[in-house]
Amino acid sequence: RGTPQHCSLPVLQTGAMLTTHVLNTATGLPAAGLALRLAQLREPGEQWTELAQRRTDADGRCLPLLATGQAEAGTYKLRFETAAYWQGLGYTSFYPFVEVVFTITDPAQKLHIPLLISPYSYTTYRGS
Repeated sequence: RGTPQHCSLPVLQTGAMLTTHVLNTATGLPAAGLALRLAQLREPGEQWTELAQRRTDADGRCLPLLATGQAEAGTYKLRFETAAYWQGLGYTSFYPFVEVVFTITDPAQKLHIPLLISPYSYTTYRGS
């Protein structure tokens, strides 16, 4: 484990396979500085293996979590550290973190998973 990587490059890079974007719906602005982690469910014993750590930039984006060729078919989760983000803005969050669990069936396909957050709600969907 190390320090989450900050973004300094546009997210729509050649070869980006798994990306995310976090928006603060309370302010209508990107959620800058939010820590997140990517993990994959592995056998035996169905344990989560951490693959990447990131922190969102001023645009609410981060470097790709998986590049083309890194993905395998399987179950993954993105964990967004929402309580620390909201505490940094002076708010209390009802959700201490948000975990989005999803399945990659075609490792060659690009996936984008946006997250919209407020202190009392969140929404996610499969983006493009």
